[in-house]
Amino acid sequence: MEPAATAPDRHPLDRSETERFVGSTWDREILPSLERYIEIPNKSPAFEPDWRDKGHMQRAVDLIADWCRAREIPGLTVEVVELDGRTPVIWMEVPGQTDDTVLLYGHLDKQPEMTGWREDLGPWVAVREGDKLYGRGGADDGYAAFASLTALEAMARQGVPHARCGILIEACEESGSPDLPAYVDHLRERIGTPSLVICLDSGCGDYERLWGTTSLRGMISGDLCVDVLREGVHSGDASGIVPSSFRILRTLLSRLEDEATGRLLPDWLHAEIPADRVHQAGLMAGVLGDGVFEKYPFVDGMGPMAGDPTEGILNRTWRPTLSITGMDGIPPMADAGNVLRPGTQAKLSLRLPPTVDGETASRRLKELLEADPPYGARVRFHAETPATGWNAPPFEPWLERSLEAASLAYFGKPAVFMGEGGTIPFMGMLGEQFPEAQFLITGVLGPGSNAHGPNEFLHVPTGRRLTSCVAHVLADHATRGAD
Repeated sequence: MEPAATAPDRHPLDRSETERFVGSTWDREILPSLERYIEIPNKSPAFEPDWRDKGHMQRAVDLIADWCRAREIPGLTVEVVELDGRTPVIWMEVPGQTDDTVLLYGHLDKQPEMTGWREDLGPWVAVREGDKLYGRGGADDGYAAFASLTALEAMARQGVPHARCGILIEACEESGSPDLPAYVDHLRERIGTPSLVICLDSGCGDYERLWGTTSLRGMISGDLCVDVLREGVHSGDASGIVPSSFRILRTLLSRLEDEATGRLLPDWLHAEIPADRVHQAGLMAGVLGDGVFEKYPFVDGMGPMAGDPTEGILNRTWRPTLSITGMDGIPPMADAGNVLRPGTQAKLSLRLPPTVDGETASRRLKELLEADPPYGARVRFHAETPATGWNAPPFEPWLERSLEAASLAYFGKPAVFMGEGGTIPFMGMLGEQFPEAQFLITGVLGPGSNAHGPNEFLHVPTGRRLTSCVAHVLADHATRGAD
């Protein structure tokens, strides 16, 4: 049972005025801009290598940068920074009333279309239906820039002080943020040494409270390619002599995964789960119950890998898992002749525990898959840039109190903290560079929002409330020394 909600103490931000301004800005300015943003097919460079020629990324950058320049925030500067050969970033600064620095982060690139959209929806079509705004990228993560500046504008209108704020919006997060280290180096002096990092690219367990992300998994992705012939041959003539490339690929995957349980076999892919994260998983399971599983669109009769909600949460946040997200070399069934195919290629997406080093794991995975290939087949694993996960430092007392009070003020229920199964490469990078910083990682990707998949949506009331919570935390950060 959740603790009873209590009224928050008096706060520098007037709650009613904050809700009024934030709600009005979302309705009149953010939602129309998000609808235009959704309609831009600005796919991340991994999925659209000719992104520069297509011009969609530039359109998205211009839309967001122009909206931000129009905010009535004293001293706000907005700059589009583009290093040679790299996707652009939007860098914004807002002067503060304290000597501290806060860094706010989001991204504007998108995942590809994916199949299975409802007939009346589509990835590049913005559709408002009740509390939901459908379309690719609104929740992941187009709203972040709008919400960040709206929070700061709400504070400015009330004269509430905050630290100097830098806002970084990148354009290749969905490709693993390969350009981001160069920009962090380029902007190092302007970024400074943040004492608080706010990232709005994460998820929420429900839409009824503020959720804070305490860990993120890392990721290895890459192409496993198996070749057995120079060209396809008649399956009746060759089968029994030429081994199937698909069977060899399946054999290689069995080195990695127990196909009966989904457990990954190498010890070096696992990490000890900290006791506090196990405790948080239990608290989250107590809040959500079977909702941990019910948010997924299982087919009739299908069930989860683990029936216990706590174990399910730990599986998706602290244990390694393998997904096959694409295949080549296999024709669609309508075109499948009696041919023993020359090769099979599979896209592997392997999620790592937050504390497992991505570079080391990627190297060892390549060695595991390529060693001693069955029948002497040609086996290659082409790994993409790996990402190491992230485990948050403990919350300082001021931040823990602030998150609780913000959730009670704007959601009416206590905050809950959880690990996330996805990856935000920037967080691991920042965690290494700024070990003393505090982190608020949160977002609007809740049940059914289906980021990266069909029918992705943004839950609009959560977006409004989260914006107000960001302003609340920024105000508390500015006065935390008075505790």
